[in-house]
Amino acid sequence: MDTTTGRLAGKATFITGAAAGIGRETALLFATEGAAVAVVDRDGDAAADVVAEITAAGGTAMGLTADVAVETSVAAAIGDAEEAFGRLDVVFNNAGIMLADDGDAQSTEEAVWDLTMDVNLKGVWFGCRHGIPALRRAGGGSIINTASFVALVGAATPQLAYTASKGGVLAMTRELAVIHARENIRVNALCPGPLRTELLMSYLDTEEKRQRRLVHVPMGRFGEAAEIAAAALFLASDDSSYVTGTDFSVDGGLTAAYVTPE
Repeated sequence: MDTTTGRLAGKATFITGAAAGIGRETALLFATEGAAVAVVDRDGDAAADVVAEITAAGGTAMGLTADVAVETSVAAAIGDAEEAFGRLDVVFNNAGIMLADDGDAQSTEEAVWDLTMDVNLKGVWFGCRHGIPALRRAGGGSIINTASFVALVGAATPQLAYTASKGGVLAMTRELAVIHARENIRVNALCPGPLRTELLMSYLDTEEKRQRRLVHVPMGRFGEAAEIAAAALFLASDDSSYVTGTDFSVDGGLTAAYVTPE
């Protein structure tokens, strides 16, 4: 792995939820593209495994244990990454949860709602709250927030807290993009479609649920985490230098052709 070349050569990056799924694939890809990567996750051992994989291939990475729902934890992790790398150029607020008991307005318990909001929405806010000053100190950079296609259209399978949290991420992303555009800080939201990740497959735990989701996807398949990582690379790199405030959909055409089955 040659860290002196690549689309992120010389850039320091910070990725939450980086021990699995989209986060893991993005950490590995960013490293191959020359970035130094802070691999951040609640599961410190799993984060260490990703770091080991990167460093074994000749890349640069550090593992950080953090709970994105706790502001002091996020602030400390960003501070540690900035100190270790000397700067931060990219913050990818990717960590999120999807709880099995998340349903409609009547069935969703308040505890499920609160936990989902704490991780999915407040966690992104904390990442932006402490990441933006770090990017400002570096002279600018890119913030990427993981939203979802459900921020744009209704979900066929009820998951109200998750949907509301991702809608909040999208709205926050747009506003922050406008606020910080003149500071050379770009803020974009990734809106993945249904993915073949452990997070979604554990929620769509029957073939009936999976097919109900897939019927809306023109490409007829679940996406892969690596495909979202490729989109994150575009948003992190200078290739997207004139892109900010977007809801970047990577969804197999779902939001272009969303229909209700008869």
